[in-house]
Amino acid sequence: MKMTIREQTEEIERKTLHPKARLASETKGRLRKEKEEEIRTCFQRDRDRIIYSKAFRRLKHKTQVFLAPKGDHYRTRLTHTLEVSQIARTIARALRLNEDLTEAAALGHDLGHTPFGHAGEEILREIYPKGFEHYEQSLRVVDVLERNGQGLNLTYEVRDGILKHSKGKGEIIPRAAHDKAETLEGQAVRVSDVIAYVNHDLDDAMRAGVLRKSDIPRDLLSILGDTHAKRIDTMVKDVIYSTIAIDLKSIDMSHDIAEAVYRLRDFLFEMVYESDTTKGEFKKAKKILNDLYDYYLKHIEDVFVEIPKEAIGDKHRLVCDFIAGMTDRFALMTYERLFLPQPWMVV
Repeated sequence: MKMTIREQTEEIERKTLHPKARLASETKGRLRKEKEEEIRTCFQRDRDRIIYSKAFRRLKHKTQVFLAPKGDHYRTRLTHTLEVSQIARTIARALRLNEDLTEAAALGHDLGHTPFGHAGEEILREIYPKGFEHYEQSLRVVDVLERNGQGLNLTYEVRDGILKHSKGKGEIIPRAAHDKAETLEGQAVRVSDVIAYVNHDLDDAMRAGVLRKSDIPRDLLSILGDTHAKRIDTMVKDVIYSTIAIDLKSIDMSHDIAEAVYRLRDFLFEMVYESDTTKGEFKKAKKILNDLYDYYLKHIEDVFVEIPKEAIGDKHRLVCDFIAGMTDRFALMTYERLFLPQPWMVV
């Protein structure tokens, strides 16, 4: 019997990928079983489902660091996602891992991020009774909220990579097994997320005038590189060669480079993420989301009209999902409509 194109692709994976790569033919499957396709592997289908999702399209109007920047070259949550995907695929290809799995997890990793960046995450963490983490919300988006409450029904490996991609200020390379993605591809996404944001957030901060190059500790520049491109190159190559050195037991980073990346991240938190300039705008964003949350708790009928409420849960869960899914501009427009006087229309 003639092999399908999907089966031919799976055979190519078996012959060419590293023994520790996760093959599409060896997936642990989906939450709900589906018939395999003729053309695409399971991981290719997951990637496409994510790209075509509503949540993915909304990322272009969600803040990365700076709220409503007036320049066209600042990163959004969407461009951040694309940079993470590119870095992760570079690492995966060099290590002969499964690029399709890597790309799918990278493209889906921030689908649950709130409007107004980490300010939104902080306020939902404070007011939602069960707490809030964007990586858990990303998994909720693909499992429950997309497709009018049906979810995307992704494979176990992509879901695992999405869930384990971040721990805030936690370890870049987790030591605890429960914090580490089960696949090397998922682990590559986690380290790529950090590589992407410490570099592009630094770049955007200098573009915005929040930082000058002279503010960056000189020893960090000497270790990592004195340009945006050199720093990414240093980190990516270090991950690749450090991982090869331990025979792909896990995705790894050398001690010296990891220490420099931690210091760069701490520097960004002090000088950018938690600076007075950024915090001033975040206070406004927090008030907006807090007021919206209170309003929708009292007007639950206005929430998620396209998703059966029985598929979501209690009213706090409904409101949290609704707020988390908003873009920056939708949150602003909704706040203006609900809480600010509207001009009279004279006919």
